[in-house]
Amino acid sequence: MEVGPKVTKFKVGEYCAVGCMVDSCLDCHYCKDGDEQYCSKGMTGTYGGNKKHGRATGNTDLETHGGYSGSHTVHEQFVLRIPEGMDITRTAPILCAGITMYDPLRHWGYTTGPKRTVGIVGVGGLGTMGIKLAKALGHRVVAISTSANKEKIAKEKGADIFVVSSDPESVKANAGSCDLILNTVSANHDLNSYLPLVATNGTLVQLGGVGCAHPVQNFALMMQRKNIAGSLIGGIKATQEVIDLCHKHNIYPDCQTIEASQINWAWEQLDGKNSDGVRYVIDIKKSL
Repeated sequence: MEVGPKVTKFKVGEYCAVGCMVDSCLDCHYCKDGDEQYCSKGMTGTYGGNKKHGRATGNTDLETHGGYSGSHTVHEQFVLRIPEGMDITRTAPILCAGITMYDPLRHWGYTTGPKRTVGIVGVGGLGTMGIKLAKALGHRVVAISTSANKEKIAKEKGADIFVVSSDPESVKANAGSCDLILNTVSANHDLNSYLPLVATNGTLVQLGGVGCAHPVQNFALMMQRKNIAGSLIGGIKATQEVIDLCHKHNIYPDCQTIEASQINWAWEQLDGKNSDGVRYVIDIKKSL
């Protein structure tokens, strides 16, 4: 690691990290408000990002190539501090799954203020992280899945209540109980099955990258002023917050360390059910 002559936030030898983005314009009101991910000129993603702002280098072409690049040169604005004593083998997914679940909690006022009820749809890599974070923040957590088989793992991660969304009686028993629901499902599915769980004035936040349109029953929204919203990752300030929160409460994603020779095997696990929501971390040193 090297630092440039104008760097003031980091010194050589300190643990630091780069998350999902490596650049933005830093001049629009979104960037100035700490929401660099919504930069009006487009943020530069760490993988497959367009290097249009001039501060992300490390390769000869105009596109970023992710965490397995030979090198990265990043403006200090996009570098995150890793607290001393944090398990770096399990920290990296916090900068992706962790911030994806934390930022909507932060935006909708669930990192401060009164304790409420947070629903998490999908008990996978994102969902299990969301359960842990919402619980650490003191909220009552409702895990929601189409499969009753996920109840054990959901409650092991901290869920107070488990709802089977494919079971009308289970949904009815918990109707209107969730002030905020974070929906991590990325496959085509029916949003209307979750709306009965949303409280009056509550919000269902879409986090899964579903490519098709979702038909929605308008009266289900209108009669109790329910909301449907979306969220991406979070800005740099929010990402540092979730790293520090995880360090304070000893929260980590469920990870398994592998060598590079196991990448194809890991892909097969992720391409299947990945029922335990495991994140695979490649130990580069052991792979060399």
